[in-house]
Amino acid sequence: MKTVLQNKVAVITGGSRGLGYAIAETYVRAGAKVVIASRSARSVDEAVKKLQHNGAQAAGLACDVGDLAQVEALAELAIRTFGRIDIWVNNAGISAPYGPTAHVPSADFLNVVNTNIVGTYNGSVVALRHFLAQKSGKLINLLGRGDTGAVPMQNAYSSSKAWVRNFTQTLAQEYKGRGVDIFGFNPGLVRTEMLSNVQAVNGYEGRLNPLRYVAMLWGNEADVPAEHALWLASPATDGRNGLMSTVLTKRLMFSRLVTLPFQKLFSRSVQPLDLTVTSVESAYSGD
Repeated sequence: MKTVLQNKVAVITGGSRGLGYAIAETYVRAGAKVVIASRSARSVDEAVKKLQHNGAQAAGLACDVGDLAQVEALAELAIRTFGRIDIWVNNAGISAPYGPTAHVPSADFLNVVNTNIVGTYNGSVVALRHFLAQKSGKLINLLGRGDTGAVPMQNAYSSSKAWVRNFTQTLAQEYKGRGVDIFGFNPGLVRTEMLSNVQAVNGYEGRLNPLRYVAMLWGNEADVPAEHALWLASPATDGRNGLMSTVLTKRLMFSRLVTLPFQKLFSRSVQPLDLTVTSVESAYSGD
């Protein structure tokens, strides 16, 4: 595994914690040099120091992916520090409070658009301009729940991921045969703070309770999808431009459902998700 990404340079947005950090760690173990970004300078500095302490060649930058100039600065840091960019993972993503669309504060909805849609656009465009010039590179855009259909009460997030899927598939067709591989990656349910610490519009908090058990059944620790992200970045996917890949397949979902009683029987650690729900005021006062 150590040589799978030997001397490759990977940029990972939203890389200071959660899935993004797990991907960074996994890439480092495979021999890559990594550049991570998130909005918090402190979070980035702490993550970079941790990676370097573990022997990684790593750098980082505070970056709002919704700002093209900041994303360009992130790419410049990678070039200045490590000489090139081989892999770009648009992982940065947020969700809005759970609830009907008109009830969700507009600022929260638009923040999702700015991060998940504009951020993916910015990262993709900046990465592709480098990849096309060097006639190589792998762009990995993160998908998520809703990328193939409507998800009521999560319109901002689910619609953004449907957009990312369509956008990524279009990029793959536009740049076919140019030496660049462009992938969509749905990591499934990942047991990170984004899943366990959520917001809901007043009056809709109780509807999130089933998430505790859905995550117990089909959630994964971040290292599981991170290994899948490694496979996407590796030579194993060379030439497979346009691939849309997912961790949580229907087969896996069925397998987890069938085996759960046996896991409980043999005292494996199978517990409902420890869920924290914070209430926000509704933007609609008519109810």
